[in-house]
Amino acid sequence: MTRVFSGIQPTGEIHLGNYLGAIVNYVALGRALGPDAIYCIVDYHALTNPVAYDRELLAERTFEAALINMAAGLDPHSVILFAQSSVPETTELCWILTAQTPLGDLQRMTQFKDKASKLESVPAGLLMYPVLMAADILLYKADTVPVGEDQAQHLELTREIARRFNQTYGETFPEPQLYLNPQAPRVVGIDGKSKMSKSQGNTLGILEDPASVWEKIRQLPDDPARIRRSDPGDPERSVVFKFLSYFLPPETLTPLKEEYRKAGIGTLLLKELLFQEYLRFTEPIRERAAWLRAHPEEVWEALEAGAQRARKIARSTMDEVRDKVGFARLPQHARR
Repeated sequence: MTRVFSGIQPTGEIHLGNYLGAIVNYVALGRALGPDAIYCIVDYHALTNPVAYDRELLAERTFEAALINMAAGLDPHSVILFAQSSVPETTELCWILTAQTPLGDLQRMTQFKDKASKLESVPAGLLMYPVLMAADILLYKADTVPVGEDQAQHLELTREIARRFNQTYGETFPEPQLYLNPQAPRVVGIDGKSKMSKSQGNTLGILEDPASVWEKIRQLPDDPARIRRSDPGDPERSVVFKFLSYFLPPETLTPLKEEYRKAGIGTLLLKELLFQEYLRFTEPIRERAAWLRAHPEEVWEALEAGAQRARKIARSTMDEVRDKVGFARLPQHARR
């Protein structure tokens, strides 16, 4: 692992799934790799979602995504944090990679088929999403990508795209590897059925109002076989225990499970414990976010500085790519 890249979409509030599945990795890898940890607010990608995209809110959501990453511990003076649209080389590389990517590879993507099935008119950008993702990663020659497991198929396509380019034009890009958080690669939603997702409406927001968080936790489904308080329960079937496992160490969680199995503890008490742990867990992020919101220039300046550092890498990569593809290189005086 020499350089990591990952991105987060500015399409709504940052939730627990985003945090445990991605941001925790961002922070840890950022501390280890410094400027070789590159994180991007992918506002180009936001345009591919006609349901969530809102022109009036895009800049605000970009700011919020950067703010929460910084509040969660990402140090923009160490890592590179920037908005995708600040680096136009991204779309240039995307077009070059598009010219090499078979249509069939894009049409077989599970996320494309799922999202397209819910739309009356499917934008071409939705189909091209994985190529833009590949351009994001390969532009910085990242060899490691910390994302959720739902992006594994897209990353495998990125590897194929890199391999195809290297075979055609000579060794240029590394084939990036997926990096999952072993503790929470796939965070369950509050419905207890599907992955936590903004589009599913089953999230717990990192900065969500505590009253709203409690109302959601209060309604979490219990072991369906447990009808009465006196009934023993199976913690493996309880969504409450799934969430508790994100916050409590095994030595604390195991005795609770034993009590639950013999009806020694009620579900309401467990939910109250989960609520307190959630507030304790998010409190430092909330405090830091409040400070940053009162000092917005800190966020905007971090994004601008990050964009300058990202552009330097991007320009170097694209000089190499243009030469290998065969584009004419104009004399220096003709570029002015």
